[in-house]
Amino acid sequence: MAALMAGFGLYTHAIVRRIPASLAKEALRTSEAEVDVDKARGEHDAYVEVLRTRLGLDVVDLPADESFPDCVFVEDAAVVCGDTALITRPGAESRRGETEAMKRALKALNLNVVEMTDENATLDGGDVLFTGREFFVGLSSRTNQRGAEILADAFKDYAVSTVPVLASLHLKSFCSMGGPGLIVIGSSEPAQKALKIMQQMSDHCYDKLTVPDDFAANCIYMNLPDKGHVLLHCTAEQYPESFKVFEKLKDYTLIPVSNMEKVKVDGALTCCSILINKKGSI
Repeated sequence: MAALMAGFGLYTHAIVRRIPASLAKEALRTSEAEVDVDKARGEHDAYVEVLRTRLGLDVVDLPADESFPDCVFVEDAAVVCGDTALITRPGAESRRGETEAMKRALKALNLNVVEMTDENATLDGGDVLFTGREFFVGLSSRTNQRGAEILADAFKDYAVSTVPVLASLHLKSFCSMGGPGLIVIGSSEPAQKALKIMQQMSDHCYDKLTVPDDFAANCIYMNLPDKGHVLLHCTAEQYPESFKVFEKLKDYTLIPVSNMEKVKVDGALTCCSILINKKGSI
């Protein structure tokens, strides 16, 4: 059985990116909902402020690029584990240029940067769930088998299993880690089927926390000095029934974060930051 990664949930740095005005009309989306850019920027400001001020992370704040309407969703551009950063090859061709700014930022943090250059490979970071023991990679409209194989080659210390994603944009559109060995999962049939596949593929027996709303299952777990278990999760306004489930978690610092505008373009909480643990930083 794979051991839990030392320091799972411990982060010192976060990379974020500002919202371009082009997000409103040109960002990719699966619904026709209109986005209020000013409200989206307000939400994002609050999100970044939680990372920087309340949680004390060193935030690398990249500027918006109007050429890339989806650039705020930095998670898709790279996967970071330990000292290695894999620059992805996003499944949407319009997003592939987003990786250049991310590559520069990761190199500036002195990480070991590996680039995915195979033109047959696609990988979005939103399809990558790292549990601290292993990786699950969603095979979706944005991520293919070759992308998963290259990720496995970049992170040889960990097992990599693939999971079909049939009814959502990304794997993490309906799941995330809520703590060591705890998977937060949506209640829909596709989400529960995906969880069953993950459980069958793993040598580890994961606990699960089921929430009524699939998108509310996307949350951010951290384990920080002087703060302990921290969970950034949905607000009561956005997903009231799922919010009640999170409220039952004991021994956690629970931080509701609004995401009502960015969700209109399929953006979730994990999408908007890349979290890094720089050894020797604390």
